[in-house]
Amino acid sequence: MPPGGTATGRLVLLTTSHRVAPGLLSWPAWQTLRAADRVLCADPEHPQLPYLREAGIEIEVAAADARELVDYCVGGARSAVVVTSADGESALTDGLARLAGSGREAVPELELLPGSYDLPGARLLDLVQVMDRIRAECPWSGIRTHEDLAKYGLEEAYELVEAIEEGDREALREELGDVLLQVIFHARIAQDDPDEPFSVDDVAGGIVDKLIHRHPHVFGEEAAETPEDVKAHWLRTKAIEKQRTSVTEGVPLGQPALALAAKLASRARTAGIDALPPGEGIGYELLALAARAEAQGTDPETALRAAARTYRDAIREAEGAPLTDPGTGAPAATD
Repeated sequence: MPPGGTATGRLVLLTTSHRVAPGLLSWPAWQTLRAADRVLCADPEHPQLPYLREAGIEIEVAAADARELVDYCVGGARSAVVVTSADGESALTDGLARLAGSGREAVPELELLPGSYDLPGARLLDLVQVMDRIRAECPWSGIRTHEDLAKYGLEEAYELVEAIEEGDREALREELGDVLLQVIFHARIAQDDPDEPFSVDDVAGGIVDKLIHRHPHVFGEEAAETPEDVKAHWLRTKAIEKQRTSVTEGVPLGQPALALAAKLASRARTAGIDALPPGEGIGYELLALAARAEAQGTDPETALRAAARTYRDAIREAEGAPLTDPGTGAPAATD
């Protein structure tokens, strides 16, 4: 209210998120909409409009003009609400800022009211929608198969590991996105299968159910005070789920050899099986080293990669080549 005590009305910019189910507005938003003398929305396709109309709220589908709205609110001490997206209405807000900043005239009480918020993970909905469109409209993506993409999944996983080992946070975020893309892409391909289709929701639902089932100390009544207790819960639950006849079942043979050896050694050690073959040759020596590393809590694949990186740097230093890019300070590029 201005110094003279005369009411000047109220103008509310009500922001909403298209990622939240239409109609799920906050209680303050519904109160403000019902009390408003006028409600405007510039987008005739705004997802909230059908639900607002169903609730009995009259809406003007028209672009909001700053000058006209200020005159409307101030002239009759009335309230107006502009329904917009989270990005706002830049032309309207710029116009209101100019009028309010002039200091030469009365302006209504201005308020930015979030009507709905994105929940954590909301941008995943955008990713699913983008992938749907790419699958439908891109000539290359539209014909890809699981087999076509298999090699990219491996490449992206290795690039993620490299970003982690280098401690590069920016690269880590990017590579996580690339790995996530592989998941979404494969799920979208699976959705088109004529015989056994499934969707990204089926994929997410499956892993949610698995995580809840394997964490009874979080979602159930069991107790786990230490990481060892958690691992014991996990192993017992997996054993019941899988009903495997051998501890080696489910170990993919296509993974890198050191990782494969360590995984087999871990399964055998957990089951109390001593089956390390007494063969001769470099392969058996490496197997024994991998098993020993696993027993000591060291991932042999990670340890060898770290040693190999140090070895690479030593070679480059012996060659007189730079270890870092002179321009950026980042590790020098290699083939």
